Amino acid sequence: MKKVLPVLLSVILLFSFGAMISNATNEYPYKTEEFLVRDPAILVHDGLYYMYGTGLATTAGYGCRVSPDLENWSESHNVFVAGSDFDAAGDFWAPECHYYNGSFYLLATYKSKTTGFRGTSVFKSSSPLGPFEEISDGHITSHTSDNIDGTLYIDEDGQPWMAYVSEWTSTDDGIGRMAVAQLSSDLSRFISEPKEIFRADAPDWSASTVTDGPFLYKTSNGSLLMLWSTVSHEGYCVGIARSDNGRIDGNWKQELTRLYSKAFFLNKKNAFDGGHPMLFETLDGKLMLSMHTPNSASGEGENRVFEHAVFYELEEKHDTLRIVDFYCFNRFFDIITTVFNRISDIFEDFFRVIT
Repeated sequence: MKKVLPVLLSVILLFSFGAMISNATNEYPYKTEEFLVRDPAILVHDGLYYMYGTGLATTAGYGCRVSPDLENWSESHNVFVAGSDFDAAGDFWAPECHYYNGSFYLLATYKSKTTGFRGTSVFKSSSPLGPFEEISDGHITSHTSDNIDGTLYIDEDGQPWMAYVSEWTSTDDGIGRMAVAQLSSDLSRFISEPKEIFRADAPDWSASTVTDGPFLYKTSNGSLLMLWSTVSHEGYCVGIARSDNGRIDGNWKQELTRLYSKAFFLNKKNAFDGGHPMLFETLDGKLMLSMHTPNSASGEGENRVFEHAVFYELEEKHDTLRIVDFYCFNRFFDIITTVFNRISDIFEDFFRVIT
């Protein structure tokens, strides 16, 4: 009997452990690379990771998936469902959730039925899984132009701001801008005139008129950085801009090297472009970059890769951000690539003029 009891206890424990694993698998059945998402934004709350992003909703509106470990994810939860009376004609893009003053706020893009323009609106809920309700009067951004990808930033004085994309589709010269504006304390409206802070063609490495996905980060030395995306010669990428006075309404300059680019990879065959960045801190205190890659589906048949979320650990170094897995030669190769592409552009413009 003494020998049987330990065996029975072992069997019971093994069965219980197996049941726990099975329940966890059933609750979080999807791997990160198994579901399509663009613009993935992570909220960390009560020991779980909440991913919001374009394409996660199963109906018109915005969706979210939940994970305990950034690897295994739940089914999609519809956190906002746009009814027939809601002023949206599609383009439910880039939802980003923030916990602020005891509530959850979703900053998200949609196209208005009334105006015909895309804009950013603000939604509020008591739960990260919703249901969210719109608290702004339709788009918080201009109702006469396209303004997308809003993100929340709280400055050193406790003043909330929104940084967002003034889309190239509505600018007078077809070049996208990045803009900022002060928000009311309840985040429902702008209380300052928007200010344009830079253009899509500001960096030497830019080859596009597109501005995408701003996200702000304050370094330990007090410098204010903005991560954002555009398209370079190597495809979608992530750049870093820096405020000259550490404030969001300062003058912004672009860093020469990018945070993420396909140019970092010596073997381009298995490398993808990617972008629309945001930052979050893991449950064990690591600073992480979230973005989607590739920017459009790549490959054929079984080798076809769709847009999915990827996460990279970051470190602060020399008062800026770097991906831990990328080393000096990656950034050096990025600089060489940028210089080569700029020289090529100059020669192309020259020959275009003389011919």
